[in-house]
Amino acid sequence: MSSGQRSAKRRYLALFFPWLPAERFCRTAPRPPDAPLVFAEKQRGALRLRGVDRAAQAVGLAPGMPLADARARVPELLVVQHDPVADAAWLDRLALGCNRYTPLVAIDAPDGLILDIAGAEHLLGGEAGLIDDVEMRLSRLGMSVRVALGPTADAARALARYQTRPAPDEDQAVRRLPVAALELEAEATTALVRAGLKTIGDLASRPMANIAARFGAAAATALRRILGDAPSPLDPRVAPPPVATERRFAEPLGSSAHATKVLAELLDQAAIELRERGKGGRHFRATFFRSDGLARSIEIETGHPTRDTALVMRLFAERMDSLADPLDPGFGFDMIRLAVPRLEMLGATQLKLEGGAVRDAKMDELVDRMTTRLGRGRVRRLLAADTHIPEQAQLALPAIDAPPPAPWQAPEPGEPPTRPFHLFDPPQPIEVIAEVPDGPPHQFRWRRQAHAVRRYEGPERIAAEWWRRRDNAGLTRDYYRVEDAQGRRFWLFRHGLYEEQERPLWYIHGVFA
Repeated sequence: MSSGQRSAKRRYLALFFPWLPAERFCRTAPRPPDAPLVFAEKQRGALRLRGVDRAAQAVGLAPGMPLADARARVPELLVVQHDPVADAAWLDRLALGCNRYTPLVAIDAPDGLILDIAGAEHLLGGEAGLIDDVEMRLSRLGMSVRVALGPTADAARALARYQTRPAPDEDQAVRRLPVAALELEAEATTALVRAGLKTIGDLASRPMANIAARFGAAAATALRRILGDAPSPLDPRVAPPPVATERRFAEPLGSSAHATKVLAELLDQAAIELRERGKGGRHFRATFFRSDGLARSIEIETGHPTRDTALVMRLFAERMDSLADPLDPGFGFDMIRLAVPRLEMLGATQLKLEGGAVRDAKMDELVDRMTTRLGRGRVRRLLAADTHIPEQAQLALPAIDAPPPAPWQAPEPGEPPTRPFHLFDPPQPIEVIAEVPDGPPHQFRWRRQAHAVRRYEGPERIAAEWWRRRDNAGLTRDYYRVEDAQGRRFWLFRHGLYEEQERPLWYIHGVFA
């Protein structure tokens, strides 16, 4: 989604966490109360600061400073290795919690969020009430935050990060920001300051064509976006679902069982809307918002579209039972939201008299339950592939995503199978005595045991794809169905013709029953 030109209908709330790494770290790890905390990372062969806490900033330490200089200034410094993955995961959890206000939440990495709150401010008595609620919940999590509102995402973001004094209105506040708020390259920012253009207002008073000609197109584009004269795109963390229902509670629910009952009621509401649209859901997401500001999402998928509440609730129960980290209400859930991100057409089904449709539905339900409990990659379905290469003739895809199986090519009635029931992956090398250059095998040794060939059928020549002829995998194969003296049948092939390589190798690719 993107914001268009400046409009009273679009409102954005930007959240900036100036000490996110430190406050995230202090939630789980104790530290000396008086020691400034910094986070270091190796850059270009030297350790530099990537994050600081409030105490370290108060003594003049800042990101980008060499760690050696920081230690010289503050000997009692507490140094922790920078963990961007943990910071990103924590920021994502904060973003999930902010979904209680609006589904349009964008992550402004590495330390911010942007919310499109158009139409959402009425939930808490206006923008001021919404901001108070955001700050209250983040404070419970031990997070310091700077907030700002703006008519565009870029304006709100810049105000949250660079505003130093209040202004009578948002337009004046944006124009008072330093040109550093445009976040251009360091050389361009320095050039602007040297030219006497120290604020956004100074730059906005000049013709846009002159700005682009002197300082580059990036400066002109950034200025137009922050002023609202150009689109300011917002990339939500999760796209708004086509169907969603939610319920808020004046008193938080302290029981997961009670929350599950509410979820079933939300599913009933969603099923009514799905039925009106003639569609069913393939993907369901339940989000449980806790009163402390955190949230937990649980998702399930189905192999076919459905609006059967009982079926979906069974899948949610399976998913919850298999969670390594059980659903914890903490101080209680004050909101539950059900979203159906993926819909497909679902018409009426005519049941067969012999129960074929019923059996298919039961199989689909079994696949859904196993996938929900074991994981979507653990339950697979084999599908026929359009290729003549034996080991590539089937695909193992997640059963929940796979389309209906295509019919396998069956042998003629009364004829023996042309392919073995068991294939070796990869084919196993064997030693063969055969006629040169392209005769059948007379004897072969496999797994230290010699086999005398009594009967054979072949060759069946299988050429490789033309685009792989240059490598060893692109050699021609001559397949033989052979039977040894004990009546055992094997599928052998010569890998390569004599004109393709000097000494072709032999392999056993499978055994017949």
